[in-house]
Amino acid sequence: MLIHKFLVHFGRYLMLMERTFSRPERMRMFFKQYVKELYALGIDSIGIVLLISFFIGAVICIQIKLNIQSPWMPHWVSGYVTREIMLLEFSSSIMCLILSGKVGSNIASELGTMRTSQQIDALEIMGVNPASYLILPKITGLMTMIPILVTFSTFSGIIGAYATAYIGHIITPSDLTAGLQHSFTQWFFWMGVIKSVFFAFIISSVSSYYGYTVEGGSIEVGKASTDAVVSCSMLILFSDLFLTQLLS
Repeated sequence: MLIHKFLVHFGRYLMLMERTFSRPERMRMFFKQYVKELYALGIDSIGIVLLISFFIGAVICIQIKLNIQSPWMPHWVSGYVTREIMLLEFSSSIMCLILSGKVGSNIASELGTMRTSQQIDALEIMGVNPASYLILPKITGLMTMIPILVTFSTFSGIIGAYATAYIGHIITPSDLTAGLQHSFTQWFFWMGVIKSVFFAFIISSVSSYYGYTVEGGSIEVGKASTDAVVSCSMLILFSDLFLTQLLS
């Protein structure tokens, strides 16, 4: 029964994506919607990304310094571990999990409200492809902004680590700088960016599916929003495991 339900949803998802990626009828209208989604899904999320990353970077640096580092380890270990965690996992995977709750629920509730208020039906009557008109700008907009958010997250986490050095005096700035520069591998940064693009597609497309296929009233919209966040989080975790193995 569970497998049958999964196959039904997966088939409907593929059919919706086929309609979504058909050529937009008017590129000018698509570009207008695309810019709108850049602001709604990406720029409006910069604040929460910077805030969370700042404190996570600071906490990681403090925890490594106080609980793991020993007299047998070099003093720069805290900076090195902070950089690796921010680059490899937090700024890409964990941050996208957080954004799936903010952005995913927003997309699902917006499209679900449009479905229950028959706005999507009105677009179909007008001869417009609502899947391409509504969903494609969200997917492309989020996939454009996510790498930028990942970059901001990494830098904000490093600034948070420096805050512990200058304000909390947990570690000296010179030791932190030495750790951040030690054995830096540029590919780790690009690996996080590549993973985040896949996660952005999962968040935008899966949330759009749940919102677009809502049947019922406002209660079903709330349920679809919850299901979208849960499904996005699970898919991000599964794909993170696969992509990490593939890209490492």
